[in-house]
Amino acid sequence: MKTVRTRIAPSPTGENLHIGNAYTALINFVFAKKNNGQFIIRIEDTDRSRLVKGSEERILSSLKWLGLTYDEGPDIGGPYSPYRQSERLSLYKNYAQNLVEKGNAYYCFCTPQRLTKMREKQIAQGLPPMYDGTCKRVKSEEVRAKIKNEKYVIRLNVPEEGITEFTDVLRGKISFENKLIDDQVLIKSDGFPTYHLGVVVDDHLMKITHVIRGEEWISSTPKHILLYQAFGWDLPVFAHLPLLRNPDKSKLSKRKNPVWVSWYKEQGILPEALINYLSLMGWSDPNERDKFSLSEMVKHFKLEDIKTTAPIFDREKLKWLNKKYIQDLATLDPKRFTTLLRTMSSYGTTPEFDEKVRKVIPLVSPRISTLKEYDAISSFFHARPQKYEVDLESYQDVISKSADILENIQIAQWKSDRIGEELQKVAKATGLTNSEYFMILRVTITGKKVSPPLNESMEILGKNETIARLQTISA
Repeated sequence: MKTVRTRIAPSPTGENLHIGNAYTALINFVFAKKNNGQFIIRIEDTDRSRLVKGSEERILSSLKWLGLTYDEGPDIGGPYSPYRQSERLSLYKNYAQNLVEKGNAYYCFCTPQRLTKMREKQIAQGLPPMYDGTCKRVKSEEVRAKIKNEKYVIRLNVPEEGITEFTDVLRGKISFENKLIDDQVLIKSDGFPTYHLGVVVDDHLMKITHVIRGEEWISSTPKHILLYQAFGWDLPVFAHLPLLRNPDKSKLSKRKNPVWVSWYKEQGILPEALINYLSLMGWSDPNERDKFSLSEMVKHFKLEDIKTTAPIFDREKLKWLNKKYIQDLATLDPKRFTTLLRTMSSYGTTPEFDEKVRKVIPLVSPRISTLKEYDAISSFFHARPQKYEVDLESYQDVISKSADILENIQIAQWKSDRIGEELQKVAKATGLTNSEYFMILRVTITGKKVSPPLNESMEILGKNETIARLQTISA
């Protein structure tokens, strides 16, 4: 029995790992691990005009951050190195030449100008734009002469009759009429392969058993099958995943929403939360849980259980799930929680940061959905307010009396319960309602009308700092 081998093959043409590619990577990873197989990363960098400097490194970094550890890849090598297509060019040329010799491919000398006019004419006639086969009919002597002096590409020689079909694990049998399949370019005029040749050659040579990718590649699959057949190679198993959608059912797009994994990391989404949320896209835990680990997904996963209905990627639901993970992390691993916060918070470099966070964790962790929200709700623990959400000038007398009564509490008795008891005395004497009085105190201490519990916050700030803040306003 063959060892299960899956792969993803991202192109380093974007800022980072696309969230859709992260989803595809997750399914490939989980399926491989479920079957004691291997998960491979291959970089498809043959579109030289669109390469983004540093993109490959950021893609690999994001995969590692998500916990999708790969067994072979461009940075760690493996038995089928190299894992960058740009380093495998001679392979593709040899295989393309082999197809030409067998009559399964041919040289095409058509200029870009001719191809543009051809497509425009086809569109005007209501026909699908595809190559018209002009160079398929060029005689071999003429081809040999043209190769010496003219630019050319190599095209797949698609049969003009018949049907190409395959069985998709998720979608069943899918068929295409050959007359509607384009004579796909395999080798471009710059000598680089197109995706279609590169992916088939590499998947075969790297012994990929299961091609699990997005549904946008369904229309390309018959071209790939024709290539497998032309080479005389066994087909892999195909499974085409549904594309993630925005809540309005539109395709995920950076024009509408953040699509890079790095953005979610920068916002303070935990990697295990993002992976958990992606796992809910088209697949359900058999125990009907929303929250589960990657290893638990591997344990229960069946590829055929993925639904093909387009799953909705809702950032609000992701934040809801992330909040659960933050609460668990703060309770079960406060050291890691503090370490992560230190990288996110503008106060992270202060020497007392870790100690402050240790104290405020119980108050803050239930109130934030992302790590980035920490500063907005907790800044007053680290620095005195610079502005106040309420004009406190008319409340100076009330604030002064509050400071005076708190002075009577001994340091050893500076606890939230005792603080609350003393402040209740002032509240009754002021004539203000409880809610108004404590709102004024809250703004004085935190700068905000909404904050973590006030008495507990004053306990953490300490007697001296609390009274100093009150006196700053009442002076």
